[in-house]
Amino acid sequence: MSFTAAQIAKHLQGKVIGDASAPLKSFAPADNAKSGDLTFAENEIYFARAEQSNASAIIADTRFTSSKKILIQVPNARVAFAKALALFFPEKNFAAGIHPSAIVSTSAKIDASAHVGPHCVIGERVKIGARTVLQCGNFIGDDSQIGDDVNLFPNVVLYPQSQIGNRVRIHAGTVIGADGFGYVRDGDVHRKIPQVGNVVIGDDVEIGANVTIDRGALGSTIIRKGAKIDNLVQIAHNVEIGEHSLIVAQTGIAGSSKLGNYVVLAGQVGIGGHLKIGNQATIAAQSGVMNDIADGEKWFGYPAQPDREIKRQIIAQRQLPELLKRVAELEKRLGVERQRGKK
Repeated sequence: MSFTAAQIAKHLQGKVIGDASAPLKSFAPADNAKSGDLTFAENEIYFARAEQSNASAIIADTRFTSSKKILIQVPNARVAFAKALALFFPEKNFAAGIHPSAIVSTSAKIDASAHVGPHCVIGERVKIGARTVLQCGNFIGDDSQIGDDVNLFPNVVLYPQSQIGNRVRIHAGTVIGADGFGYVRDGDVHRKIPQVGNVVIGDDVEIGANVTIDRGALGSTIIRKGAKIDNLVQIAHNVEIGEHSLIVAQTGIAGSSKLGNYVVLAGQVGIGGHLKIGNQATIAAQSGVMNDIADGEKWFGYPAQPDREIKRQIIAQRQLPELLKRVAELEKRLGVERQRGKK
């Protein structure tokens, strides 16, 4: 697929500096670019590398100029990079229709423009919206609802009563709506608490591969619009994830915790149960959170603490060997060591 520099600039709402009619055939990183390729640079180091590459054109911020390459100047190179990739590498189109190997309940309502791939199972009273894609091997439990333009990658499972909004992407192997981990001690046994709620996922959510989101014990586990969830994340029963929050890989969130909007949880963060994490809070990788966190705060460590407090502790720890050495010298001068042996 080929576009002129002018066509790409129009798509990116940018400006061409150089030959606007030059054809650009593909998008490549600077190290692997060939003549006819487009690349991008978001800082001085990358721009210098791009200028020395074989690429014909560079997407860059408006602060950059070049006598060697065609430039497509944009306000934000990384945003433009994402848009350009989608232009050169559009997603696969799936033809409308239901594969003969799919098992579909007679009470299900599937929009005529939807795609149901091989070996999918669709339960009673399921509703599937326009242009939605079930790629293959998907199980959709009874009374579930899926909106428009949803893409379920292979082997995604939706337990009964799951509600999925519009333009949601759920990657392979993810399970939505399994039972929450709810038990009560009854004598010598752990008695299971029935998990009778569901999972509600808002519009424009993307969920990575092998994620598990448990249904509510009562009520719903809720993932609000625009949230992005990385691979291998565990979200327990009755958790609420706020709008446009980012949950990075291998994070675990215990039951009934509530996250505000635009929260960022870095990799392998653990959130205890029944906690409240405020809007725009950021928690660094491998932190263990055991307390509520207010809006806009940054926490890290195990147990997690506000970043200013734990930075002071880290600095103090680094000074500890020198401090111990000085204390030992002072004790020696004062004869403290000899006195320790006296009663």
